Amino acid sequence: MTYEVAIRAEAALGEGPTWDAVAGRLLWIDILGSRVHTYDPASGRRTVRTTDQHVGAAKPRAGGGLVLNLRDGVGLLDPDESFRWLHRDPVPGRRANDAAVAPDGTLWTGTMRYDEAPGGGTLSRVTGDGSVEVVLDDVAVSNGTGWSPDGRLMYYIDSPTRRVDVFDFVDGRPVDRRPLARIEDGAGFPDGLTVDADGCVWVALWEGGAVRRYTPDGELDRVIDLPVPRITACAFGGADLTDLYITTARTDLRSPHPLAGSVLVLPGAGKGLTQPPFTG
Repeated sequence: MTYEVAIRAEAALGEGPTWDAVAGRLLWIDILGSRVHTYDPASGRRTVRTTDQHVGAAKPRAGGGLVLNLRDGVGLLDPDESFRWLHRDPVPGRRANDAAVAPDGTLWTGTMRYDEAPGGGTLSRVTGDGSVEVVLDDVAVSNGTGWSPDGRLMYYIDSPTRRVDVFDFVDGRPVDRRPLARIEDGAGFPDGLTVDADGCVWVALWEGGAVRRYTPDGELDRVIDLPVPRITACAFGGADLTDLYITTARTDLRSPHPLAGSVLVLPGAGKGLTQPPFTG
């Protein structure tokens, strides 16, 4: 499987690829650059918006606009580009990281400390009215979150554990946490993830230079090697959701690969799932 360069860029910490099916575009962010990017593969049109603080994720909203997982909380970008806070909870030394929208339209937001201290991060469930419930409060680096095609399983990554965990998802809550897969020493750390239409879990490997696909039983059945060491996240996109978009980072690399910070794509990699918008 051969990669292509979708967007040549030098993002410090490219992250969070998300296919906006209504707009027919890819959303992605540069966390440390405080930028939200869009890319229309049909026309090649790109946009960028700079945020006032580090941004961990950007997801479409049901009524238009975006919801942003920001350093100090969750904010809303309205269709007219105006901004307002939905939930604000600044904690010194902590920032937002990856986020995902559950099948019920709630936003699951991750946080972490800048120093990546164990227990300094959280995973929270945010409803459309701004109510927040901390689901996991002992996290180091909250990262990929996703759900099985039938919505009965939730997958989650706290990167330093080197695990991809799976929960039963019952009445909108995760229960019975257990490992789905473990990343061996020397293969990098699991970062972002996405789930395909077959229920397989695709995992980006930070410092591993690869994307892996695991079956619902946790069997490793595909490894896609890439030239950039810091692979951060992946998501299916395109009109038929068959192209796998992959974000990368160049932060703290002594000799960055020329494509570090770019967005790569694997055309025809598989079949993705339509992602629900946030209800807020």
